[in-house]
Amino acid sequence: MLEALGIKESTEDVYRLLLERPEYGVTEMAAHLGRRESEVRDALLCLADLKLVLMDESSGEVEPFSPDVGFSFLLSRAEAELSKRRRQVEQAGRAVAGILASYSEGPEHTTRRDLVDRITGLDAVRERLEDLAAGARSECLSLLPGGAQLPDTMDASKPLDQLALERGVGIRSIYQDSFRNDPPTVDYVRWYCGLGGEARTVPVVPMLMVIVDREAALVPVDPTDGRAGALEVRSPGLVHALVVLFDRIWESGTPFGEAPRRDEHDLSPQERELLMLLGIGCTDDIAARRLGVSLRTVRRMSSELMNRLGARSRFEAGVRAAKEGWL
Repeated sequence: MLEALGIKESTEDVYRLLLERPEYGVTEMAAHLGRRESEVRDALLCLADLKLVLMDESSGEVEPFSPDVGFSFLLSRAEAELSKRRRQVEQAGRAVAGILASYSEGPEHTTRRDLVDRITGLDAVRERLEDLAAGARSECLSLLPGGAQLPDTMDASKPLDQLALERGVGIRSIYQDSFRNDPPTVDYVRWYCGLGGEARTVPVVPMLMVIVDREAALVPVDPTDGRAGALEVRSPGLVHALVVLFDRIWESGTPFGEAPRRDEHDLSPQERELLMLLGIGCTDDIAARRLGVSLRTVRRMSSELMNRLGARSRFEAGVRAAKEGWL
């Protein structure tokens, strides 16, 4: 349960026993857990490195620190690493989109058409998506930015999703946290998760993307303009890069049906993301577009965060959040 904090299950067992029976030494713990003393001692050294226990190696005496202090540090470090990874993933997503757009330009030749095909027009893109979904054999991965999904898009996807799930195709989709504010989208996601699909949410989805069977991927020609069409990518190297991008975002997401986990500063992932955007000087309009929420929602969230931080401006709120260790 604590592996995300760098604590293996065997080490966690030792730590829990130490909290329950602080009078135990290494010998008693080893006997209780049915392990070798060397294994227990290695676990305690690991806990000492993580600042969860104080261990005197010469005498063998062990004393646990207050868990709230130790875990507060570990959670803060994990959150910081997660935020850094999310930033790297978003940057990678934009870089991949730029590479793909550049790759599709220039003189056409047979090999290039085999690897990247440009699809023009929204209707043509939708038809190609339906063809790929209908032919999926094992897996369909989707990044879906923008919060609420269009009703006609969900209506068109329902029969395809149902047929795919019935024939054993795994469907995993990543939405923005803001989709929870749209009842039709929530109902749709609840429906296909009930059939065996999976969904997670993150504060910001960097781009629209669909990957089928890890063989073909559809991405927008221009992530800022959906009307510009899409690129169908079949290059194994590029598709693999897009799968890695999806997996990294998936790891950081909140499973559908669970409330986004608030950190030790009582911040939701969406609030942390907003503070980061404010800290780099983004306007309310840009923050609203990135988070997939209304301008009114961003202003309300910003005002609440400013009050909590005692800041007089949005930018100051982002700076203070960083100084206070909230980010």
